[in-house]
Amino acid sequence: GVLVKRWYICFRMAGPSWMNLGFADDLGEDDDDGNIGGERVWSQSKDGLIFLIDCSREMFDCTTEDNETYFQLCIKCARNSLMKKVVSNTKDLVAVVFYATDKDKNENGFKHIYMLHDLDQPSANRILDLESYMEMDTEAFDTQLGHSSKYSLSEVFWTCSNMFSKFSKSLGSRRILLFTNNDDPHQHSEQLDRQAKTKSADLRETGVELELMHLKNKQGQFNVSKFYQELVFSYDHDDLEAWPDPADKFDELLTRTRYKDVKKRSLGTIAFQLGEDLALSINMYNLVQQARKPSAVKLDRRSNEQLQTKRIFMSNDTGAVLMPDEIKYAQTFGKRRIEFDGSERKEMKSFSNTGLRLMGFKPSSALKYYHHLKPAKFIYPDETTVSGSTKLFSALFQRCLDRDVMPYCRLIARKNSTPDFVALVPQKEEFDDQNVQVTPPGFHVVYLPFADDIRNIEKPEQKLFASTESVDKAKTIVKNLKFKFTPESFENPFLQTHYRNVEAFALDRDEPEACEDYTVPDNNMMMKRAGHLINELKEIVAPLGFNTGAAKRKAPSGEGRAAKRVNMEEVNVEEQARAGTLGKLTVPVLREFCRVTGVKSDGAKKGDFIAAINKNFGI
Repeated sequence: GVLVKRWYICFRMAGPSWMNLGFADDLGEDDDDGNIGGERVWSQSKDGLIFLIDCSREMFDCTTEDNETYFQLCIKCARNSLMKKVVSNTKDLVAVVFYATDKDKNENGFKHIYMLHDLDQPSANRILDLESYMEMDTEAFDTQLGHSSKYSLSEVFWTCSNMFSKFSKSLGSRRILLFTNNDDPHQHSEQLDRQAKTKSADLRETGVELELMHLKNKQGQFNVSKFYQELVFSYDHDDLEAWPDPADKFDELLTRTRYKDVKKRSLGTIAFQLGEDLALSINMYNLVQQARKPSAVKLDRRSNEQLQTKRIFMSNDTGAVLMPDEIKYAQTFGKRRIEFDGSERKEMKSFSNTGLRLMGFKPSSALKYYHHLKPAKFIYPDETTVSGSTKLFSALFQRCLDRDVMPYCRLIARKNSTPDFVALVPQKEEFDDQNVQVTPPGFHVVYLPFADDIRNIEKPEQKLFASTESVDKAKTIVKNLKFKFTPESFENPFLQTHYRNVEAFALDRDEPEACEDYTVPDNNMMMKRAGHLINELKEIVAPLGFNTGAAKRKAPSGEGRAAKRVNMEEVNVEEQARAGTLGKLTVPVLREFCRVTGVKSDGAKKGDFIAAINKNFGI
């Protein structure tokens, strides 16, 4: 009762309102161990993307600085996107549709619309197909598909809408990337313009996002207000400056990043118990998770189909399949075999209900760096489960910031899991110069070690002291070598090499693409920044002629191969052979004996030398 009363006073002092966190419920990461706490129905994880590419003559006449046609640039963007999705998320569906072609191929029978790839998961064959179009010149494309200006964007959007309608219930998001350098596709035809704008509005109502990837025409410009300003609904029609630079969007598509895309969602919902009769509901998120190499999949060597693994327990006596209630577990304790069934085993592993339970408070300074065990989680109030959780969470959060304290709690993340002690570290909300939120408010859940986890390391009794001059010089070196570290700048070379090898094998490359290891120190840059300071520190700590006391390795006597020969006078090989102890001799000794005596061996292994020597002595 005292605890509840104190909490009530604390919440009344903090105020009834909670700021707008701006932290979406789908921010977080999937966890290999499954959801935490209660079950929740999440949105679909598959995304649908259609590359809609203009194939008019103007797209082949204009070129980039790299002497690529606009059409080749668009195909390259689609190819790179497919190659990224092969690694990041193979469940996503991608399609490639050409329009303004002379030939047509689509389910509706519309003219001048060629569906190259229907919505499907990315594959090696599709990537190779796109690469063939990247290498295709203008004459070859004219022969295969041709060009035409008698198309209707309304029919083009209709085709894309029908493609998405097949997966209306299984797609989380649907996007169309429209690539073109023609700012007036219908040549001032009011009827076609009106039909296209009407169909684009229909796409918006069905949840399809249309994004324009515009390129400059021969005159070096693209007038968005002429037609596409009213067509594309993602931006403010009255503010043309809000349209993003197309160069930035193309750079994003052309950038090859190989990383596994983890769906952003909450790990689950748990209760935060503040007292006997006071609790709120929170969502837990995983902000950092180690990226691992994908696990291998077992395939049938004959059909190449994926195998399913099934485990069954059988009786040793009868061979009959055992049901779960027929299986017992045992553990020996004090020379006694203790047996228990599955329900008793689960009961022994259960400590309490899942959730957070408040244990007390400590100053923020009580948390040390060596308390780190694993990446922290992040919690945020869940108003949908328990009404009023946001206000309660706001009061606790604000009072912890004002008093610079951390709540210490016991966490049982899921059923049958061991309890952990955690510290809730409050994080302030921060904005950048454009008033965009960069860090959300909430608590970081820092896992704390138990007494068994902390080691008492014996410190050396002898203390070494450095001179003030050497310490100051070392500080200057550290200051000059400092740089701003961002994890996004360093890729895991092990994972990148793995993805490149798999990619080369799937696409039948001669060799994988070279992987640059950014974890290797840049020695040239280090010497440029602090090379002279490092040499000065060496002169202070170890001046010229200083003897470090380390014994130097003596060079072997003799020259060349003779220096490495074994002294055979110390070993009587014949006695060792007759005693049957040749196996105790090393390979160099046996090899040297065969060389000196002229015994020929059938191989270079130890067993081959022993067999040859025994045969020589008639053993």
